[in-house]
Amino acid sequence: MKHTRLFCSVLVLSSLGSLGLTAPSAHAAALPEAAYLPNYHGKSVTTPVAWGASDNVVFVGIGGTTPSPYIGTNDGAAVFGFGVGNPEKNVGIQVALVSVDISEWKEYSAGLHLSREIGKGKGIGVGVESIMLTDGGDATESYYVVYSQVVQAEPFINRQTGKSKFHFSVGAGTNRFGEKSPVDQEHGKGRYGTYVFGNVAYEVAESFNLVADWNGLNLNAGIAKTFLLPGFPLVTTIGVADLTENSGDGPRLVFAVGTGLKL
Repeated sequence: MKHTRLFCSVLVLSSLGSLGLTAPSAHAAALPEAAYLPNYHGKSVTTPVAWGASDNVVFVGIGGTTPSPYIGTNDGAAVFGFGVGNPEKNVGIQVALVSVDISEWKEYSAGLHLSREIGKGKGIGVGVESIMLTDGGDATESYYVVYSQVVQAEPFINRQTGKSKFHFSVGAGTNRFGEKSPVDQEHGKGRYGTYVFGNVAYEVAESFNLVADWNGLNLNAGIAKTFLLPGFPLVTTIGVADLTENSGDGPRLVFAVGTGLKL
């Protein structure tokens, strides 16, 4: 089901959204000490965050869902991309190429995300997902704008890392953020969602983030952890999607893993 493949590609890109902050020598390290930054772990399961890859970072990732909604099989997607620019001084530009069906590697899409820091631990991002590059995909371009912020208050600061434990985003978008699949409509789920989305993340035990998001159609939640290995980060997310009856045919397991490298 191509709608599921779109979800998988979104999951991977959402999980990798903080790579601009985790890559070695990233621009974030140059910010004033008082501007507490997001921690290194993922901030969302299926929704964008303002932060994105920048400063000559390249990244790859893979993700999947089991079972797929309504058809009960497994599905997955893979992504390769890069980030350039400096969102602190001007703008960060993230470009992604997505294989929306890793069982055949015949359907590809592209995405673009622009990010800009606008204050202490605050950022804004605009982008487009699912620009189909090949025939066979039924995804439609989804445009969005998102605002992200980390809480600067003392109870939420991790003194060991100098990062904030609490992060949230709110945004609005077209198509996948508010239009349900034909199968959802056939099963009486309605045609439209909210077109407004959001996510929240909180660091637990100085080890990982608990994350939750509303993607305009349904509620999703999970755990995100970035392992800072020598020279590169390993970004992981595992969660449960479709926690309400607004879309899909029940909760399902989702996961993503990826890494990035600063050139």
